[in-house]
Amino acid sequence: MAQIFHSSTNTIAKVSILGGIFIVAAIIWVVAELQRSPYFTQAYVAREQPVQFSHEHHVAGLGIDCRYCHTSVENSSYAGLPTTKTCMTCHSQIWTNAELLKPVRESWRTGEPIRWTRVHDLPDYAHFNHDIHVNKGIGCQSCHGQVNEMPLMWQTSTLHMDWCLSCHRDPEAHIRPRDQVFNMKWDTTDPVQARQLMEKYHVGDKQQMTNCSVCHY
Repeated sequence: MAQIFHSSTNTIAKVSILGGIFIVAAIIWVVAELQRSPYFTQAYVAREQPVQFSHEHHVAGLGIDCRYCHTSVENSSYAGLPTTKTCMTCHSQIWTNAELLKPVRESWRTGEPIRWTRVHDLPDYAHFNHDIHVNKGIGCQSCHGQVNEMPLMWQTSTLHMDWCLSCHRDPEAHIRPRDQVFNMKWDTTDPVQARQLMEKYHVGDKQQMTNCSVCHY
């Protein structure tokens, strides 16, 4: 019986299979990289807000403590957003006619709260508790970045699970004294002090900290 296919077809078939494997692997790699890119994670993308609030101005410029606006951060799972009354504590006296603050004055007049755009938005199946992190000595900067240098707010991480786990596996690298949690200029804790703080604040071991139930419940 005559040979239907040329002998080189075998080589072509093998190369095609090998090439297909590389193509599939390349596609998987591209998709994985895209998932970590700002296009999907919105990391380092400044969010438009009803009022273009500058943390750089209020925190670095005026020295306002995080807790002045985020009042529940030490005793609640949510940090909370400032009410219009908080804004008007100052802005009923200064910048009273600024066009930039018109939405604030309108909110104060009507009683309708300002609809802020959420910047750090975890999936519903993941739970982040602010007061636990604060009371364990984890500074705002560890998750939110240098907000004192942000004219507009953006997230500085992917918020992916591997990012959370990197800290839960090595909390010593992020822990600080509780009275320095809100200090945006804090540098690092030396290893000896870090271990002492871990024990003092009863931070769990690696196995406990990476248990699924810590964040998913």
